[in-house]
Amino acid sequence: MSEPISRRASHAGSWYSSSKTQLNNQLENWLKAAGPNKHGPARAIISPHAGYQYCGACAAYAYKEICPTTTKRIFILGPSHHIHLTGCALSTASVYETPLYNLNIDRDVYEELYSTNAFERMTINADQEEHSIEMQLSYIAKVMESVGPSGFKIVPILVGSLSTDKEEMYGQLLAKYLADPANVFVISSDFCHWGSRFSYQHYEKSWGEIHESIEKLDNMGMSLIESLDPSAFTAYLKKYRNTICGRHPISVLLNAVQHLRLTTSNGQPGISGTLRFLYYAQSSQCLRMRDSSVSYASATLNLSN
Repeated sequence: MSEPISRRASHAGSWYSSSKTQLNNQLENWLKAAGPNKHGPARAIISPHAGYQYCGACAAYAYKEICPTTTKRIFILGPSHHIHLTGCALSTASVYETPLYNLNIDRDVYEELYSTNAFERMTINADQEEHSIEMQLSYIAKVMESVGPSGFKIVPILVGSLSTDKEEMYGQLLAKYLADPANVFVISSDFCHWGSRFSYQHYEKSWGEIHESIEKLDNMGMSLIESLDPSAFTAYLKKYRNTICGRHPISVLLNAVQHLRLTTSNGQPGISGTLRFLYYAQSSQCLRMRDSSVSYASATLNLSN
């Protein structure tokens, strides 16, 4: 039998600490600072994926809502930053490494997804280059440490530049997994990337300083995400072009929730949900047009039958 393919923690030591002790202490401190649960237990979270020095504290508010004792499988939907995709792709690895401990991929679920003919395979090089999924792994390992690597598996999915029709299609494909209380979805996304280096400088002067304009713009998007209305979120993106890098994974989640809400069984209403944003931050406050910043937000989704 061939050895399982491992995806190394390629951004450890740069985007976050490669020291198990240091990383563990940082994650513990951020989770403690986030305080008690506010909207859990989570069936899905939205979490940022920048370097931990920028967004680690923000991400803790989302990860605090995951209940390890009821979670058996964690889907990770991250946007593709480096390879062109018009659909979604799955890893060729069986194990994802983290400085804390290694995470096992659920290859059985992968086979189910491949059977739909809607998923590509990404190369191990493309996998290791991408940070949007990797930046969630150490937090997952930390919040799931009480059950350990044998107690759960992960399902990483790289999400490309999807059309609205494909967002709906992937949402419907994944809805049955979201409906399972043993599954949690992690949606990897930063919010507004503002500045000339991002080719985005939308500024409404009537909204105040530049950083206040950015916050209002993000808050508009966050409110629409909380409404769980994928078409409204799509219209907002079309109007403002806000550079939310995980907009496609977010839209897939919204379509999955909508599918569950519209699905009935034996005449009973479908599954309903509530999504709340718990924390928002910016990497810096932009005051001049030459400034730049990235926004971060954490959210959690509850579902009920």
